[in-house]
Amino acid sequence: MSKILLGVDIGGTTIKLGMLDQEGKIIDKWEIETRKWELSDQIPGDIWSSIKRYLAKHSINPAQCLGIGIGAPGFIVAETGEVAEAVNLGWRNFPLGAILTELSNLPVYVDNDANIAALGENWLGSGQLAENLIAITLGTGVGGGIIANGKIISGVNGTAGEIGHMTVVQDGEPCNCGRKGCLETVTSATGIARIALERLPEFANSILTEVFSAKQKLTAKDVFDAYQKSDELATEVVEHVTNVLGLAIANMATIINPSKIVIGGGVSKAGNLLLSPLDKAYKAYALKRSYEGSTFEIAALGNDAGIIGGAFLVKQNQVLA
Repeated sequence: MSKILLGVDIGGTTIKLGMLDQEGKIIDKWEIETRKWELSDQIPGDIWSSIKRYLAKHSINPAQCLGIGIGAPGFIVAETGEVAEAVNLGWRNFPLGAILTELSNLPVYVDNDANIAALGENWLGSGQLAENLIAITLGTGVGGGIIANGKIISGVNGTAGEIGHMTVVQDGEPCNCGRKGCLETVTSATGIARIALERLPEFANSILTEVFSAKQKLTAKDVFDAYQKSDELATEVVEHVTNVLGLAIANMATIINPSKIVIGGGVSKAGNLLLSPLDKAYKAYALKRSYEGSTFEIAALGNDAGIIGGAFLVKQNQVLA
């Protein structure tokens, strides 16, 4: 009887679910709606009901499943499977792992969604099973995951690897975490667009001025498109953003000494337009030996990273059991 790994990635809009074999081949994957706030306590039941339907669809007995690996947003206490705080869902001290274990009668492993994505990328994506890896997601916010000696690092109460909330600007822009000047306020897609918009009045002849006049907004993609055309404003913004991010990564690399630094999220679609100035900044700030031992990679798994990472979390824990 072949064994099945179940991976779940809880997002603010949808929950991605997948069943995989032990080699990481996706047997099936699907999505369900995320019920938030006053309905968020229904999420564990929604997950298990959906999994049962798809197991039946494939004539798979739940007894064939090795467990469920879940990535959830916010601060996670991995040892207990408790979600200490997930602001976007309305969870505080929510016993996600315990509830789903009771419903499914299966082992359940829970970690932060960025950590789970890092595990997925390291297993079947750009990480190539690196023993020491830093994964950074540059999207609406900035997420991070750290793998050290082959294991994801969660910390004492779930805040390890939260690179997006490193303070990089004293008394800088307000962040969603309640503090100011976090990396997320500078290097997220939102931050990049904000910085460009703030500088726009100084660059009347910028391509971005034309873009803003036409759309009444700017995006990070607009900035990188203009950067590719050597636009002066876009060049200043990209060089500033990658300089700040390169410094942050160099400081992390001093502690982690990774062989791989994997960049994902919507901003990573800029490819070498992002990696080239980022590598230059990282090299300028990093210890020479740290720099020589590491390479940048663009994340390869896209939206599947979470379910693949969840499945790997099960696989990893079952091997250790």
